[in-house]
Amino acid sequence: MLTRTAQSDSPTVHSFDDFPGATLIYVSDYFSFIGQDHQGHVGFALDNSRGRDGDAYQAEHLVLLHDEQQGWVELEGSGRYDNSGKDLKTIPQSPSFRFAGMPYTGMAIVSERNRLSLKITPIVQRTRTRHDGAVVSMGTAQAVLTWSGRTIPGRVIYESFMMPNINRLTHTYWDMWDEYQGFYLRMGTDGDLYLHSQKSERLAPLMGFRDGFIALNTETDVMKDMKVEVLGRELAWGFYKWPTSWRVTWTGPKGSAVLILKQVSRTSIGNWAIGGFSMAVVTGELEYGGGRIPVYGLVELIM
Repeated sequence: MLTRTAQSDSPTVHSFDDFPGATLIYVSDYFSFIGQDHQGHVGFALDNSRGRDGDAYQAEHLVLLHDEQQGWVELEGSGRYDNSGKDLKTIPQSPSFRFAGMPYTGMAIVSERNRLSLKITPIVQRTRTRHDGAVVSMGTAQAVLTWSGRTIPGRVIYESFMMPNINRLTHTYWDMWDEYQGFYLRMGTDGDLYLHSQKSERLAPLMGFRDGFIALNTETDVMKDMKVEVLGRELAWGFYKWPTSWRVTWTGPKGSAVLILKQVSRTSIGNWAIGGFSMAVVTGELEYGGGRIPVYGLVELIM
């Protein structure tokens, strides 16, 4: 059974105790930051995955940073690390990143190795979806990134994900991702825009094929009748192509919306010939509610 709640301040709790017989569990907390100072935009993404496979526990970071002037900046920390503390409900500390606080009460992420910190105000939960014990929760908040001698104000979109009976850190699920396009966007200076489009039958009961929200202060606008049209593609190193521009339409409480996006830059994370995993930076404009709003952000692509 699928249930969904929109715009709640209640913290997400991973209900591991509901599955005492589950030998596999997968959890991730994903933070996508977009900020801007006088030197331009900065995008920072940190995905924190952990899992259990029988008596063994795993943990993994994926870290990316894009500066509008410098391009993609290599940071330390991506890859597997020790989870001897058997942490699942909270993010395990690692040699590269330390975590203080909790997402829904405010938290800080510090990386001394990268001379970077991200301070996040209490996240406002925007959506929460459950299906057969799996949970996806989305939220947004103000945040400040300190990096390279800069103090960069911005916004964070937070995604919390938990699935029992699956662990992608120890198993391969070829049917989990199919044409996945996840857009984590800053709308103007104070708004957030999230949407995704995907074709995986495995994920559809939990995430749907297309879904998203617009968030501004305490308001969360749902997006109905969404259509995601890929306007352009470029060749990949394999038998597939990366999308490079999009037109997205939907209907919200303020009427019809049209979002036009184009790729600024893209970095490859993984490639398996028939598909791949990459992150892109996009810019564009949203026409909605009688106005035009600039949009800038990150897009996760898993083909």
